[in-house]
Amino acid sequence: MEQVEQDPDFVTLSRQFKAIAMELISILEQKQKTGGRIKVLLETLPFHKLADIFVASFEISFEEQLCMLDSVDPKVRLSKATELVDRHLQSIRVAEKITQKVEGQLSKSQKEYLLRQQMRAIKEELGDNDDDEDDLASLERKMQNAGMPSNIWKHAQRELRRLKKMQPQQPGYNSSRVYLDLLADLPWQKASEEQEMDLKAAKDHLDCDHYGLVKIKQRIFEYLAVRKLKPDARGPVLCFVGPPGVGKTSLASSIAAALGRKFIRISLGGVKDEADIRGHRRTYIGSMPGRLIDGLKRVGVCNPVMLLDEIDKTGSDVRGDPASALLEVLDPEQNKSFNDHYLNVPFDLSKVIFVATANRMQPIPPPLLDRMEVIELPGYTAEEKLRIAMQHLIPRVLDQHGLSSAFLQIPEDMVKLVIQRYTREAGVRNLERNLAALARAAAVRVVEREQAVSVSKDVHKITSPLLDNRLAEGAEMEMEVIPIGVNNHEISNAFRIASPLVVDEAMLEKILGPPRFDDREAADRVATPGVSVGLVWTAFGGEVQFVEATSVVGNGELHLTGQLGDVIKESAQIALTWVRARVADLKLAAAEETDLLQGKDIHIHFPAGAVPKDGPSAGVTLVTALVSLFSQKNVRADTAMTGEMTLRGLVLPVGGVKDKVLAAHRYGIKRVILPERNLKDLVEVPAAVLSSLEILVAKRMEDVLEHAFDGGCPWRQHQHSKL
Repeated sequence: MEQVEQDPDFVTLSRQFKAIAMELISILEQKQKTGGRIKVLLETLPFHKLADIFVASFEISFEEQLCMLDSVDPKVRLSKATELVDRHLQSIRVAEKITQKVEGQLSKSQKEYLLRQQMRAIKEELGDNDDDEDDLASLERKMQNAGMPSNIWKHAQRELRRLKKMQPQQPGYNSSRVYLDLLADLPWQKASEEQEMDLKAAKDHLDCDHYGLVKIKQRIFEYLAVRKLKPDARGPVLCFVGPPGVGKTSLASSIAAALGRKFIRISLGGVKDEADIRGHRRTYIGSMPGRLIDGLKRVGVCNPVMLLDEIDKTGSDVRGDPASALLEVLDPEQNKSFNDHYLNVPFDLSKVIFVATANRMQPIPPPLLDRMEVIELPGYTAEEKLRIAMQHLIPRVLDQHGLSSAFLQIPEDMVKLVIQRYTREAGVRNLERNLAALARAAAVRVVEREQAVSVSKDVHKITSPLLDNRLAEGAEMEMEVIPIGVNNHEISNAFRIASPLVVDEAMLEKILGPPRFDDREAADRVATPGVSVGLVWTAFGGEVQFVEATSVVGNGELHLTGQLGDVIKESAQIALTWVRARVADLKLAAAEETDLLQGKDIHIHFPAGAVPKDGPSAGVTLVTALVSLFSQKNVRADTAMTGEMTLRGLVLPVGGVKDKVLAAHRYGIKRVILPERNLKDLVEVPAAVLSSLEILVAKRMEDVLEHAFDGGCPWRQHQHSKL
């Protein structure tokens, strides 16, 4: 061994083995903390013995062990041992590289998890343990206090147990947490504490907020009376149908205040997705509950007054039909177990009072319309608008502009002029805009006066160039001596008392411009034969529609203009056929003429060509215009008419009679011709309107012609002349 140890090759192998062995031991020491004793052995034992010790500690195959034992020469044994140690070292290095690569690919959520665990440990040491476990515990307490039904509570517990097993960084954790928060926040049993059922107090409250609307107020009183007798009575499903500006939306909030309930408004205008009503299924990314469930969560009670605004303006496309989804919501037999797709458990909507608003009933599907109690709001008369303006609009407009009656005074006569000359609508929105224009002019006047005041020992004259333009020339202004030291607020108060702005007719024209409407319009337009006055219904209320007819040289054709629909075109054909069939009876042509259209073309035009028109109620108006054209007799300018006619001359009833009669009243019409079977609809027309109109009924077309012409029907005039 002494000779071998002195061999240069053995010395080189020993050094190489020692270097590799030291590197292996340092790596093992970092991992297992047990390299101290091996280092001592490496320094004290001979290398040929170390080779046997190292090899014996490795996991090598049986053949390699035999090969090692078979090597008697120390150099060969050391060489084989060096090879085995180096191979083991390389395998450890490869394993370390793989481990480092895997650790480098830790996801963000795993890193967050490690950090959260460290944070949790730090908080436990500090005694500040308000982590997710406490958060989930508070959520569980919140769910217990929500008052869920037993079947829904079991479902919620199942979801909560599933949430507790999840880590916060898992993908489904947040969605489950939000879902459980929704279950805990919904008002399963919480209801508004309704005030004692006092019909008189409710009546006073509704009268304070709205003028008129007797039918709707009576329906609310009926519901209150039923609630007093049966506290768990089902909430009604009301639908207010009427033109814009008549107070449908504000009436719903007044109903909630009168009942002592909370109010929530859901706008359905332009909604085309069924999920807006039923919600999205939780399997979708970004899913959320429907508007109904979300509204109940926000309002916090299970018995609010819920307004479904613009229910006639929902659409439908590939995403579903919201109107069909509302069938379940508004059905009293089904809404007690309404199933929202996101909620996925039944929710009781039977305690909610639903109030829907619409401008027209036609777009609402018949099954949905059948589930609602329709109450029509046709519009206001001029007298009602005057009362609304004096009691509600003027105080509100003054308050919105920082004014009071000491600044601006609008007499009743001026309000009447605004209604008659500047507004012609079913509601009161344009009236409020015109009153706001007067208030803005008054605000300019007040501000100019305050800026023009010069507080000094002498009294200076106050001038205002803009006031000179606004007010009538020669208007006088009162002056008052203001003591020195009075602040601006007191100055404004002084001028407020000194000379309030009183609106007169000249000021109306200066601020609002020339009148837009007058009572001479109908008389001017019916001054020639071939023109008649009809009454039509639109989504904005009733309107007066003129029909013009003329004849030109042609081939007996009928031309129709005015953007007309198919129904009204067919009405024109029926009217012309009826007139042609009664040429002899009506004395519209000479005895030798048998065809009115021989060598002539008839052109019928409905003015306001940009507005689409359709419907059968213009039948009698078309016949009257044609008879006026062929007889060369003018139709009475103070007479308007409506009604559908058959080919045999019968006058059939039409809809929207109240709106049409109110429109005639607004336009200054004095006589209205209605189908005989529409007399029952006049019950809804205010008595003040009926007293100012002469209602003429017609059963056949001859009755209409008798009333439409001055002095009676043209053919009867011929008969009288013969007599």
